Amino acid sequence: MPSAPSTPPRAVLVVGAGDATGGAIARRFAREGYIACVTRRTADKLQPLVERIRADGGQAHGFASDARDEAAVAALFAQIERDIAPLDVVVFNIGANVRFAVTETTERVYRKVWEMGALAGFLVGREAARPMAPRGRGTILFTGATASLRGGKGFAAFAGAKHALRALAQSMARELGPQGLHVAHVVIDGAIDTEFIATNFPERYALKAEGGILDPEAIAEAYWQLHRQPKNAWTHEIDLRPWMETF
Repeated sequence: MPSAPSTPPRAVLVVGAGDATGGAIARRFAREGYIACVTRRTADKLQPLVERIRADGGQAHGFASDARDEAAVAALFAQIERDIAPLDVVVFNIGANVRFAVTETTERVYRKVWEMGALAGFLVGREAARPMAPRGRGTILFTGATASLRGGKGFAAFAGAKHALRALAQSMARELGPQGLHVAHVVIDGAIDTEFIATNFPERYALKAEGGILDPEAIAEAYWQLHRQPKNAWTHEIDLRPWMETF
């Protein structure tokens, strides 16, 4: 009796695989058999995530990469496609959240936030589309924030970058959707269960027991569900927030 055909290897790339949301997304896809490729500015910070995925029976590779560097981003995609597996899913998850009064926002701060939140998103999205489009399939997911929809006091730089990223996602969805690529933008509206929130905003973190802050695992599940949507009912944008968040 012939054996069932094996599933060809497939990869997911999470750019900005931090200790919370990005790491949870990588683990969620790895549980489904995807080879998780994860990046941060420094590779040593990725080791715990890579080891956890492998301990859970998955496959993972960590890469030190600066998503603002065009040549580095192109080389990263080429290496994964050549040496690991075709990319079925690419997640851009870089935050770049800073808070300064507009009169105290330097050119350096504004430029750096724009490079991290907008330029890097463009480079990652473009390089994802290049191999995916000829195959006629693939999912590209961008992580947005409240600042993607409206500017706020002290967030001129951050809102500018996130608005630009949302516009990029919209343009890519219109261009690449007819080619078989699912492009989606996820608005994360609320505090996420991280060590940073626990340390700096203890009163907010205390709401965790009531479901008052976002669970990275729940966020990751939303990303997985976006990816598995049939093409006759694709979602382009969703917003995720705790039930008690005002908006």
